[in-house]
Amino acid sequence: MKEPSIIEEFLKGIYRENPIFVIVLGLCPTLAVSTQVVNALGMGAGVIFVLLGSNFFVSLLRNFIPEKIRIPAYIVIIASFVTVVDLFMQAYSPSLSKSLGVFVQLIVVNCIILGRAEAFAKKNTVARSVLDGLGMGVGFTLALILIALIREVLGAGTITLFPMGSFSGVIKIPILVSAPVRVMGLAAGALLVIGYLKAFFNWLDVKGKEKKINSRIRKSQSPQKVSV
Repeated sequence: MKEPSIIEEFLKGIYRENPIFVIVLGLCPTLAVSTQVVNALGMGAGVIFVLLGSNFFVSLLRNFIPEKIRIPAYIVIIASFVTVVDLFMQAYSPSLSKSLGVFVQLIVVNCIILGRAEAFAKKNTVARSVLDGLGMGVGFTLALILIALIREVLGAGTITLFPMGSFSGVIKIPILVSAPVRVMGLAAGALLVIGYLKAFFNWLDVKGKEKKINSRIRKSQSPQKVSV
């Protein structure tokens, strides 16, 4: 089987193996923190950092970590990077740290992080493991931002970002801000958004496969040129 290229290794986490919409991992923090776009950005950045660091060190030390203690070893590596993220948020963005709460610490046992360490990093080179971690992290972040954007716009009529200068960080959407769909701010709203988005991406995937099959059929049925 042909080994994926460097670009394919990175892009697979964004669409083909997206952690939320395809592999369906990490739904617990997704449901909890996707109430505001700023929360999604903060959690996504933290997950990318931890994925990069853990994949790098798991791949680097894969030949030295005994098989019997590999999971505890992975958790120690992951926990070290999560601690860095947690302390950084507390120091430089205390409001974001308070908003994300315990879910920053729970990155330690996030299925995406442990899953990539076990399924990919321990079997591949450092370079490919870093690309895998980056792609999965970016894919998770983009999915989380999309869910948070839909939920916040419909559920609160706002888009909350990081404040800069005279910008308060909050963009208000006319009409929706005065009459929001409150259910979108609840866990039920998160499940509805994730369900509809997953159905949409599944539909796109099916359509893409049908298009490829039809293209192959047309090529096989096209008249062959006969050389004289």
